[in-house]
Amino acid sequence: MKKQFSHEDLLSVRNLYIDFRSDGQRVEAVKGISFSLQKGHTVAIVGESGSGKSVTALSLTGLLPDEPLCTIRGEIDYQGKSLLSASNKALRQIRGKEIGYIFQDAATSLNPAFTIGYQIAEVIKIHMPMIKNVESRVVEVLSQVGIRNPQERYKAYPHELSGGMQQRAMIAMALVCEPKIVIADEPTTALDVTIQKQIIDLLKELKQKYQMSIIMITHNFGIVKGFADELIVMFRGQIVEQGPTNEILDNPKHPYTKALIECIPRLGQKQRRLKAIDYSTFT
Repeated sequence: MKKQFSHEDLLSVRNLYIDFRSDGQRVEAVKGISFSLQKGHTVAIVGESGSGKSVTALSLTGLLPDEPLCTIRGEIDYQGKSLLSASNKALRQIRGKEIGYIFQDAATSLNPAFTIGYQIAEVIKIHMPMIKNVESRVVEVLSQVGIRNPQERYKAYPHELSGGMQQRAMIAMALVCEPKIVIADEPTTALDVTIQKQIIDLLKELKQKYQMSIIMITHNFGIVKGFADELIVMFRGQIVEQGPTNEILDNPKHPYTKALIECIPRLGQKQRRLKAIDYSTFT
């Protein structure tokens, strides 16, 4: 089914191809995908490792290597303006201010040599120099993401926080400039199930508060129900299925989507191991 685009789209991606070159070899990581994101909506891109999800997310604001190592073709438009043809200076103004990122594994994404407060304050100084009391703004956003004793945590180093608190600090960093779009790349990886739910609930709450749009990158079907408006399923660089989340979860069409959903563990199931995906059924 051909993707229909609207003038209401905040972000639109059309016929996106991403190639990498290494040792004279050309590898197609993304093969002609198209999708859009409207204001206030959440789109979840789901697929196993290597399907092209994170590469797609990084391509949106020019975070992939330059040519000839990486070639990007197609169209990426944000509020009607092309991001692929934008200058590096223009992209630096968009990253963090207009489009924020929450990266997976906060423990490695945060700089261990600087305090949490310092790292979040840097974002404000770059994108919102009109704010004079930077520390007050950082403490405010730390409180909003559910970090207790935010004034004390402002002075803490990443290793002094739990994994869940580190991820909340990453969310604070992404939201401190109140971007229109937040790209959450596996934001619950390496967290236990209870903390995963807390992070997802927090993102739901902040989405409503800031009226922002979200692109959720994940391999976990379990966290998208009740969170994402639209679901995109990627397999080997291509979109194999996309549409309203509940429709796909209740009635998947593609064999790969069915296989991923069948891998979700459920209460009451007496299985000793997760069900394996039989790739021969759809390759």
